[in-house]
Amino acid sequence: MGKELLKVNNGRQRQQFSKEFKLNAIKLLQAGQKPATQLALELGIRRNLLYKWAETLSTHAGNTATAFNGPGRNKLGARKDSLKSENAKLRRELRRVTEERDILKKAEAYFAKAAK
Repeated sequence: MGKELLKVNNGRQRQQFSKEFKLNAIKLLQAGQKPATQLALELGIRRNLLYKWAETLSTHAGNTATAFNGPGRNKLGARKDSLKSENAKLRRELRRVTEERDILKKAEAYFAKAAK
């Protein structure tokens, strides 16, 4: 009865960082002159965000042209995204066709019994 609903975001906007900012932060991290915790504090970001950005860049094999293009997750490159989406589409279609086949098998057995 005494519970209050709390807003998770409280009207704050999600922080967005430019591609240049991310690349510079990764360069500073890889230089190793300062610990990641101190570097993150100076940049005003979370430490694990530095590591995520570095991982994203390494996923793109260090190619700065394809890394950090636009907002969102799973920016693994157009080829991998299209393969993933095609794979998911084919799995859904296979699941649907398998279900239809099973329904038809059950219907065939039912009508075979009724015909006798």
